[in-house]
Amino acid sequence: MLKILGISTSINVRKVLWTCAEIGLPYELEQQGGGHLALNPNGLVPVIIDDGQALWESNTICRYLAGKYGRADLLPVAPMARAQVEKWMDWQATELNTAWRYAFMGLVRGSPAHADPQAIAASAAEWNRLMTLLDAQLAATGAYVAGDQLTLADIVLGLSHNRWQSTPIARPTLPALQAWAGRLSTHPAYRLHGANGVP
Repeated sequence: MLKILGISTSINVRKVLWTCAEIGLPYELEQQGGGHLALNPNGLVPVIIDDGQALWESNTICRYLAGKYGRADLLPVAPMARAQVEKWMDWQATELNTAWRYAFMGLVRGSPAHADPQAIAASAAEWNRLMTLLDAQLAATGAYVAGDQLTLADIVLGLSHNRWQSTPIARPTLPALQAWAGRLSTHPAYRLHGANGVP
């Protein structure tokens, strides 16, 4: 059976749990934090162990699971359709994560290293700017991030949206993003792992 190492409240672990729920994949969750240097040189979670091998990086794990279990609805096979999903996954992991980190660490985690009010404000402003870009994409598709059905892009960005909503910053009103959140809420796996209010 697939083994997942990581705390179930972690945003990155929740990506994997949500993906497993969409697939209907059984797993064993071993609740533990970071420090897995033997399995992940970064010492971070999630880490999965499958077929006797360890795999880390949450977005990569989600891709692996969708591919292994033939879930072309979550990760298309056709190169361009797949790339449309993956570009938003990569954007989430690079641009969006970079933007929110300072504000989130300062306002939610209370990190002394992230206490500069100007840096928090700049981080929040960039976070809002990028969420506005996502809103424009959702307005264009009229449904989900990469088109008319839920994909891995919605899973990783759905959790980012949850974090955005849970962080005490001023946020613009983004109607397409709101409507998308409503569509996500029709998915039981999202209600279980994405919309539980855990930042």
